[in-house]
Parts: sequence; C-alpha cells; structure tokens
Amino acid sequence: MANPMISLQNVCKSFGPKHILKGINLSVDKGQSLVIIGGSGTGKSVTLKCILGLLTPDSGSIFVNGQDVTKISANGRKKILSKFGMLFQGGALFDSIPVWENVAFGLIQGKGLNKKDAQEIALEKLRRVGLARDVGFLSPSELSGGMQKRVGLARAIASEPEIIFFDEPTTGLDPIMADVINDLIVECVKDLGATTLTITHDMASARKIADRMAMLYQGKIIWEGAKTDIDHSGNDHVDQFIHGRAEGPIQMEILKT
Repeated sequence: MANPMISLQNVCKSFGPKHILKGINLSVDKGQSLVIIGGSGTGKSVTLKCILGLLTPDSGSIFVNGQDVTKISANGRKKILSKFGMLFQGGALFDSIPVWENVAFGLIQGKGLNKKDAQEIALEKLRRVGLARDVGFLSPSELSGGMQKRVGLARAIASEPEIIFFDEPTTGLDPIMADVINDLIVECVKDLGATTLTITHDMASARKIADRMAMLYQGKIIWEGAKTDIDHSGNDHVDQFIHGRAEGPIQMEILKT
C-alpha cells in the first residue's frame, strides 16, 4: 500500500509537567479529508503545530509524504512546507497590505513570483471563493468576518497546495455564513484534489467537510472512523461531545477537578 500523505506515530508533547499529547497515532491518506474534533485544551492545535514544525514533539515520528519531518534539515522542512496551505482560525490577515496581496503573500514571499502575476492569481482565487475583483484592492479591515474567512481560504488555495490545514474554519461566523464557508472548502478541496486536516469543535462543519473523523480527548485519539459511523461510535465521550450534552463522562471529570 502507498504511504499516507500524513502519518503521526506515537507523538508525545509536554510543556513542563503538563502532558498535552500522549502518544498520538493518526494518518491521512492522499486526497482524504480528516477532521479532528475535541473540546478546547485537548491538544488539537498542538497537533497541527507539531506537523508544521512550529513545535517539536518530545518523542514519536511525523511523516509527510513519506519523510520524517522531525528529522530533516531546515531546507528540507522549507521544501515540505511549500506543499502546505493554511486557513487560520483568526484569519491572520495583514491590515498593512491590500486583500490581493494577502492572498498572494506566499506566492510573492515564498515562491518569488513577481507582483503582477501574483496579483492575477490572487484575484482569480478571490473570484473562486465568491469575492468580486474590486474586493482585492480593499483593506482587510474593510471586510466583514465572513469575507475575511473567504480571503483566508483564497490564500490557503493560492499556491494550489497538496495539503491544506483548516484551523477552526467557522469560528465567529453565523450558522448560514459558516455553511457557506464549509461548502466553499469542500468545493475548493475537490477541485485541487488536496489532502486536508481540519481541527474543529463545530460538528456541523465536521460533518460537511470530513471523509473521516477522529476525536482527541485528554491527549489521546479515543475514536477514529468514517464520518458516517460517528453517530454509533459506541464511545460515551464521543456521543456526549457530538450531541453537545452537558451530562456525561466529560462533564463528570470536569466536576472532579
């Protein structure tokens, strides 16, 4: 069988006495969309940061397209990262430059593309996410939250990456705009044939975006499977989380602390 596009093998990460990841084993096949669900503080963002190399795991291995990214040189890591696109939770747009330049930032700074060509690509990607050409010449501060998310998505797909990460893609959006963003993500990912990894606590988003889901709880993957199977996972923690119930094993453990 071919290697998965992303593979985490027994990945552990602690900050002092606080153990965040306690032996994560997870893989994402090429072209697959995996969504990691879980509450705040369960280690979702730390997992992403370890894959991206923003954090170094204490132990374990992380493979991207067959390469262990925990053991490669800085130049090797840069080459691997060129395969990635990212939609950040807070948008992470630069107010000091226009929208089109935000979209084209990776093309100009990372790939050395000239501004004229980069601008045309950026404007086309903005069109792809439903934004008019003139939006490209506005400041990010002039945009609504939903428009900023669209710009973030346009930037994530601008270089036509092989792998895209989505960090809480619908945070701060009303339910209708969240659904619009989810639809755009599905369409854009399908067009690119990209492998995607999403972290979210929004089950509506997870159900729309995912091929497979995994639940992270207290630093461990407690369930993984096809999204169609999650409603009968047989796991009380998963069942409580996906239905948003106050009562259950997660709440009981909170009360004990």
